[in-house]
Parts: sequence; C-alpha cells; structure tokens
Amino acid sequence: MSTVEYRIDTGGVDVSGRSLPMQCNSRPLHRISKVRQQQGVSLRSVARKFGQSVREIRLQEEACRDMKISDLLQWQQVLEVPLVELLEDPDAPLSNPVSKRANLLRVMKTAKAIEESAQGVIVKRQVAMLIHQLIELMPELAEVAPWHSVGQRRTQADVGRIAEHPVPENFFNDPAG
Repeated sequence: MSTVEYRIDTGGVDVSGRSLPMQCNSRPLHRISKVRQQQGVSLRSVARKFGQSVREIRLQEEACRDMKISDLLQWQQVLEVPLVELLEDPDAPLSNPVSKRANLLRVMKTAKAIEESAQGVIVKRQVAMLIHQLIELMPELAEVAPWHSVGQRRTQADVGRIAEHPVPENFFNDPAG
C-alpha cells in the first residue's frame, strides 16, 4: 500500500488561524526587514504608521513575500530610502548614502538619549554641540527622537487605542496562543 501526500494551500494560515512563516522557494524579493533594522525603525512604529498590527507588518517584511507596488511605496516613505534600496539583491550592501544616513540616525538617537539623561553642565553643553553638528550634516535629524530608555512612550492617542482594543480575559489562559 502506498501513501499519497496532499498539499493544501491555506494561504499562509494554520488551522487555528495563526500565520505561518513563509518558505522561501525562490530568491528573496525585497529586503525591507534589513533596511528597517538598519534605519533603527521599530516594527511597532511601522505598524502604527500603517494602521496595522505588528504581526501583519512582520509578515509583510518577509523577504519572499510578493508585495503590491503601493505597499512598497508605503515602506519607502516610512523608511525614507529610495525604492531601489528595498528591491536590490538582499546580499548586496545598502548604497553608501543610505548606509551613512542610517548611521547618522543612530548616532543622533544616542546623542538625544544622552541629552535627556545628562547631569553636568559641561556634558549638556557638549551634547548640545554634538546635536547641532549632526543637524548641520543632515538637517532632517532635528526631528529624531532619542532611544527609549524604558519601554515605549505612549501619547494620549495611543492610550485611547489601547482602550479600544482590550486584551481578552482568557488570552493568557489559552495554551494555543
């Protein structure tokens, strides 16, 4: 007696409704995840900007996921990089300007975090000078927020959204997830 293997396409969802990780049978189509991480942008902030859940965003940034051009353009706007940077071969490094921008962004976030916690007058003055110099190099850095020291800061709008979508009471008791 022989066995026959059946494959049913469930659209990337298991029987419980959870998303399954994509299997990459061909070469990757984009490198959104790599660019997002190098730009220092969190999944949570992208989800907030897109109005989607973190889980949906994580699925979108899977390298083998075939995306609509409109979705790629959204990612391009959020990550503030040329569209070609999202589509190039994932093994190729980011172009020099995008790499430098990502590095400057991380340095500015660090400088702003130091500025928040600086105690001495001399340190505060030096950090202010560093921030000014970084803004001279790249004016758009003036809008950069510091690294979060503890957790994620929430605005009043975020708190309101949390109240709109409460966690079900049985969420932590359900062994399926």
